[in-house]
Amino acid sequence: MPAVSGADAVATPRDALVAEFLTHLAKERDVSPHTVTAYARDLDELAAVLARHLAVDAVDWAAVDRLALRAWLAHLSRRGLSKRSSARALSAARSFFRWLHRNDLVEANPARAVHSPKLDKHLPGHLDRTQVETMLQAAATRAQEGRFNDLRDLAILELFYSTGLRLSELRGIDHRDLDLLAGSVKVRGKGRKERIVPVGGPAQRALREYERVREQLIAKVGAGADRIAFFLSARGKRMSQKTLHNAVTRWLSQVDEGQGLSAHSLRHTFATHLLDGGADLRAVQELLGHASVSTTQIYTHTSVERLKQVYRGAHPRA
Repeated sequence: MPAVSGADAVATPRDALVAEFLTHLAKERDVSPHTVTAYARDLDELAAVLARHLAVDAVDWAAVDRLALRAWLAHLSRRGLSKRSSARALSAARSFFRWLHRNDLVEANPARAVHSPKLDKHLPGHLDRTQVETMLQAAATRAQEGRFNDLRDLAILELFYSTGLRLSELRGIDHRDLDLLAGSVKVRGKGRKERIVPVGGPAQRALREYERVREQLIAKVGAGADRIAFFLSARGKRMSQKTLHNAVTRWLSQVDEGQGLSAHSLRHTFATHLLDGGADLRAVQELLGHASVSTTQIYTHTSVERLKQVYRGAHPRA
């Protein structure tokens, strides 16, 4: 089958049924814009690849079988797409064909018979307690100088470690979502599901200090400031995902010991330290906003690995 680049797929006019399905997701299923965009990208490429594979101008979805879908997955692999990205693309195809079948547009769902690429299990990178304390102490020392960016970054790091939020969740926090008297924050997670997460004492103190300079910045910027978003750029706008990511990784780089730490590592660290401390797996699942406890269980593997290291280092016959 001829290779089709991502650019070729995007340049192809969108299939009418794909467009209708995406509208269904956005308006009737209330799926997040991020997910709709990802599905659009995957399904646009699926349509372009299948059109070339079947040598047609437009795909007849009723004629697509599991062999054609396997050929598409093989194309994704040759294009260098990771197993995780290919699995996500197949998930989009399954949802699309399920919708087609439900609306009597195809007789069966061929994607159900296609196995998802087997993902390699990996233990997520995380910080130990010493690394966390070193990083937070360094950020706190810098914040003592009273600069807006430094106080904001300390609040971000403390809240990240205190709550285990996703980067996108932290960015999406509005001022009204924080209740520092109650010590909690309301979070909008995947699928726009809301949950309440407790906020620890050190994080509350850092947030109050940042809140003070945030109000000063808003007064300085005036009408152009974003009064709704909690974490602001120096220009008074909600922080971009990139700016937030860079702020976190800049501090992580100071304690990274070749672990390949990323902004998501603070979420991993939050979960691992809770489980190491004896927290219930179901409680950690709720705090992280995982739909399935099986997703949370990967952190138990991390904790087991730590115990193995302790055992090997301490037991005379390890």
